Amino acid sequence: MTAPVFLVESLAGVRDGGTLTLDGPEGRHAVSVRRLRAGEEVVLTDGHGTGAYGTVTAVEGKDRLTVAVTELRTEDPPTPTITVVQALPKGDRGELAVETMTETGVDAIVPWSAARCVTQWKGERAAKSLGKWRATAREAGKQSRRLTFPEVADPLTTKQVAALLADADFAAVLHEEGSTPLATAELPTDGRIVLVVGPEGGVSPEELTTFTEAGAKPYRLGSTVLRTSTAGTAATALLLGRTGRWS
Repeated sequence: MTAPVFLVESLAGVRDGGTLTLDGPEGRHAVSVRRLRAGEEVVLTDGHGTGAYGTVTAVEGKDRLTVAVTELRTEDPPTPTITVVQALPKGDRGELAVETMTETGVDAIVPWSAARCVTQWKGERAAKSLGKWRATAREAGKQSRRLTFPEVADPLTTKQVAALLADADFAAVLHEEGSTPLATAELPTDGRIVLVVGPEGGVSPEELTTFTEAGAKPYRLGSTVLRTSTAGTAATALLLGRTGRWS
């Protein structure tokens, strides 16, 4: 089994052969939940592409351990990047979508309040829900042994999503009536791919018009209709395979 990953605020100044201290909530999880002991391997990451690989040398109390760094790795930025604009699902299916997309390898997630979303983020609920999505991305990033965690952006309106699509190198809207399969679309070798996943009720005709005017095209995944909480994950996996990032 690969070494567990824990998140640290910064790895600035860390070098091979140095030591790091893990404490606070992450240290408590490592010591009291994972029950790590001296001699076990761990990875400490800043979530921005850098990871310190090392061995636990000492455990103190219930929430503190010391790690001897044996190797420092920095990932190259992925290319092309994949951003999923995710319409707000009902209940906790939003966190499910974020979790599985993060585990699969998405680079950024953008919450979108589509016209047909049953769930709408407003006021305190918006801040709380966004916090849950970001916490889910962090935990899923650690669980899937990532060094670069996906950014979960502030919620965007339809007009703002259209601007995002206009700036993309490849822009797509998943739509069950799309005539072209995403599996055969011509994809860029670098730059940014932006994919829109609509709500359970689908992307409205007005939204689809706005997005196509911004340069996006409707594509379908296959012969079945996926729920909004799983469509982004399936599409991300397809794109990672087709762009060579999973090769």
